[in-house]
Amino acid sequence: MTVPGPGLLVRVEGGTATVTIGNAARRNAMTLAMWEALPEVLAPLAADPRVRVLVLTGAGGTFCAGADINDLSRPGGVEAGRAASVAAEEALAAFPKPTLAVIRGFCVGGGCQLAVACDLRFAAEGARFGVTPARLGIVYPAATTRRLVALTGPSAAKHLLFSAELIDHERALRTGLVDEVLPAGALDRRVREYTALLGSRSQLTQVTAKESAALPPEGKALPPEGKPGADRDPRPAGAEREAAEGIAAFLERREPRFTWARPAG
Repeated sequence: MTVPGPGLLVRVEGGTATVTIGNAARRNAMTLAMWEALPEVLAPLAADPRVRVLVLTGAGGTFCAGADINDLSRPGGVEAGRAASVAAEEALAAFPKPTLAVIRGFCVGGGCQLAVACDLRFAAEGARFGVTPARLGIVYPAATTRRLVALTGPSAAKHLLFSAELIDHERALRTGLVDEVLPAGALDRRVREYTALLGSRSQLTQVTAKESAALPPEGKALPPEGKPGADRDPRPAGAEREAAEGIAAFLERREPRFTWARPAG
């Protein structure tokens, strides 16, 4: 376990990088320093060929209670916090490998913002979720709101944003805010099994699927040259070899030996 930034712990084991939010005195609330550190924490993990999956979780029994109000209350704190949280969220959303938020306890405000920026969300029974800027008179960034709408649908997103009410794990699952809910004692095992499963699959398929799923809406500008777009082939070099190995393994009834790795940079 390494400590690359204030309140953020990193462990890389068996192809899975786990970033743990740790601010026990504030129920794992994100301080300004933690928001600013997160992109710097993610960058080397994105470039590390050992890392196949990223897990984001919270220490103890809480995922994240949001932004630290003490920072927001300082002069200029709201704008500084907004800029830093958006940069952290976008760095997480742009992480080039599968990301999984593992949620226990409260996942509120900025914590929910981070969870929504992950590809998938697994939660323990009893987890509570809320999107709470309306309590503080804070305007959420447009990209953050659109990401929530894309995940839950307009009506559920508006309910969360308008009311700032906390919802339980059952409603979160029903609205698509989380993908799986498990008994607290079964969550860690499921995460280990699932991340191992992702690590055994084709990284090429995962990377291109993630990039293609993030394409802009119809009528918007296409990604820069070299990125997959609606009118271009998303397959990078080596795609044919990867597919040939997958098909051969299926026909031979064995586990595939995928070798494609995302180029650094």
